[in-house]
Amino acid sequence: MTLNGFQKGEGGGGPAACDGQYHSDDESIVSLSSPWYYGGGRCGKLIAISDDTNSVYARVVDECRGCDKEVGASANVWRSLKIDPSAGELNIIWSDVYH
Repeated sequence: MTLNGFQKGEGGGGPAACDGQYHSDDESIVSLSSPWYYGGGRCGKLIAISDDTNSVYARVVDECRGCDKEVGASANVWRSLKIDPSAGELNIIWSDVYH
């Protein structure tokens, strides 16, 4: 997992692919690499993200084009996992959440 900014002006990216909007980094949201993004099939869906000790739910709002097996998570996801967002990369396990 990497840190991803979803607010306007962060990282040079545009609005989220799922809804064409910018989002607050205080939301629990993620971007997924193209194969996992599934052509938008996961837009708005929740995924569960776990590290060695904690887990959190996050909503898919964006696609990470050109990324290889990557989950780009907002700072809020990192904080919810009790990890400093400046840590760089974090090995995680993620899965779809079905209701």
